[in-house]
Amino acid sequence: MEGHLLMSSKERERLKLLARVKRGELKLKEAAELMDLSYRQCRRLYKRQRELGDRGLLHRSRGRPSNRGYQAEFKAAVLSRYQERYPDFGPTLAAEKLVADGYELDHETLRGWLLQARLWRKRRKRSAHRSWRERRAHFGELVQLDGSHHAWFEKRAGRCCLMKLIDDASSKRMARLAEEETIFSAMQLLWQWIDRYGIPRALYTDKKNVYVVDEKTRARAADSGQEVLTQFGWACKKLGIEIITAHSPQAKGRVERSHGTYQDRLVKELRLANIETITGANELLENGYGEQLSERFAVAPRAAADYHRSPKGYDLAAIFCIEEQRSVTIDWIVRFENQYFQLQPPRKNLPGRGKVLARRYLDGSLHFCYQQQELTYIILPGRPQPTAKPLKRKRRPKPTNELRRKTCGPPASHPWRNFIFGRGAPLQRS
Repeated sequence: MEGHLLMSSKERERLKLLARVKRGELKLKEAAELMDLSYRQCRRLYKRQRELGDRGLLHRSRGRPSNRGYQAEFKAAVLSRYQERYPDFGPTLAAEKLVADGYELDHETLRGWLLQARLWRKRRKRSAHRSWRERRAHFGELVQLDGSHHAWFEKRAGRCCLMKLIDDASSKRMARLAEEETIFSAMQLLWQWIDRYGIPRALYTDKKNVYVVDEKTRARAADSGQEVLTQFGWACKKLGIEIITAHSPQAKGRVERSHGTYQDRLVKELRLANIETITGANELLENGYGEQLSERFAVAPRAAADYHRSPKGYDLAAIFCIEEQRSVTIDWIVRFENQYFQLQPPRKNLPGRGKVLARRYLDGSLHFCYQQQELTYIILPGRPQPTAKPLKRKRRPKPTNELRRKTCGPPASHPWRNFIFGRGAPLQRS
């Protein structure tokens, strides 16, 4: 008795065919064709079955450890290291970290070990319900921009926002942490992207008022024939960058899905490096880790041409700023941010008139520009007071009898003073 045998469906079919050969219903050559094997291999199988019985059809490596498999000690060390240092890491990220620790193995092997040890469970994948949009063909043709609010430092610090740019064609990305999703943080990230790659052709953003004005303001501006843009919109217009707004988060799904990658990987990297400040996190991103993530998930674009333009000839510091127009007085005094500034005119004895541009740069410095010329200034301690001119007092003429009659009232004996309403004029006293 051979006992119970565990056979695959292929092996059961081979058993049936070889049984027909034994009964004389098929020739060995015909059985080889039906089993899609060579005649010599079929003959070896038939010989092994006659010698060992049905067990001879089983694969001889079944039940044996693989020659290419890992040792049990190595597997135990990997699982112990995972539980000690990376208990909430996914298999792919954990495999990358374990390689740095000296444990080199494939992420799918680690996934199987974790599932077997019940240290990891599969995540449910949601079904796609929106139409798929093909990637743009050229690098720099469309760059998606968005911010992700998250507890990036876990409980070591408060919540903050990760600003992220990702190219639609190649998935190259760049990220920067800031306190909030503001105009300043968006300008800083775009400036950093331009310094590395160049000026992109278009940006794909949501309808947040950081990037575009609301619908009502845009409609009122269209009726009056004016163009209303945000400060970030004006900067993009000066650089020739088109802003395209998405009608839903799924429309810019490439940058939205990358939020989950950063919330998984960057949070754990900050924990391993014991970083708990925005400055420290940005140094980590700028000193190689951001480029490492970009290269990890980048793909080759369909077309080789780069649509980025060179920033040569642009004063990026004067473009990426908060710019407002202010009226200047005749003595070159201007008010900005509730302070008064005394400007130095570009030429002597030039009376002030018209408007000046007040620009607050990203580094916090303030600049005033008049007719494409930057002006120097000093801050006044308070509101300037106008110089008071002494008033000339007019001398009164000496009063005469005629002047007295004009200026003084009637005497007490005048009939007007003794008049009583309803009784007529009083009698004159003799």
